[in-house]
Amino acid sequence: MDWREDRIESAVNGTNPMIIAELKASYVAIGDTQFLEGYCVLLPKEKYYSLNDMEIEERTQFLKEMSIVGDAIINVCSPLRINYDILGNTDAYLHAHVFPRYASESEERRKMPVWLYDKSHWTDDRYQYTDKKHKLLRQRLIAEIERLTNMVK
Repeated sequence: MDWREDRIESAVNGTNPMIIAELKASYVAIGDTQFLEGYCVLLPKEKYYSLNDMEIEERTQFLKEMSIVGDAIINVCSPLRINYDILGNTDAYLHAHVFPRYASESEERRKMPVWLYDKSHWTDDRYQYTDKKHKLLRQRLIAEIERLTNMVK
């Protein structure tokens, strides 16, 4: 099975190469695409259809971890802000997108959801994550997520 077919199961069994951290309620994956440098996805440790299917304690922990990932991206990448997105429309399982937004984006682009970027931003090789281009970013995010999670224990 290709890890992309079941991102949560592949995170649980250790075959998802995009995982950069395991937290209490979630796994943090660096985004397959990096047209917005630092983009990450939070995956719950169990499969849920939506956030509301989680018990309130686990839901609270998941959302806390989502905000910590946002803090890590801010500290590493210095974006203007972070956009948090939980949709589940294409992939019908709970996952949270954590998108940095940058001054380098056009003003009209920054005001719009990330999903309105041209489809090529999601598929074009020049935007795809590679260790060659993104290894240092990955290492810095790993270190910052670890630092921040140790602060809140």
